[in-house]
Amino acid sequence: MRIAYRAESLIDAHLVKDALEREDIPAFVSGEYLTGAVGQLPALDYVAVMVPESSAEAAETVVRQVEAQLAEARASIDDWDGDAQLATDTP
Repeated sequence: MRIAYRAESLIDAHLVKDALEREDIPAFVSGEYLTGAVGQLPALDYVAVMVPESSAEAAETVVRQVEAQLAEARASIDDWDGDAQLATDTP
């Protein structure tokens, strides 16, 4: 097994896992239950999406696509939060 993705959160991990499975790449979330032990701390380095060695190359493409979509979504949220802040600052 190989780590295909180190997740920032359980949600991210499951988004990647689901995307891999839609492409018929077997995947599972490793360390999912460790997050309860660390409470509110970020899941980084605890949660990873694992794939078989034979699927690692195909998984890289899918992971890159999901990472790009997540980055785009986070950027739009940041833009929206900035716009909302400007609207509340204006008299």
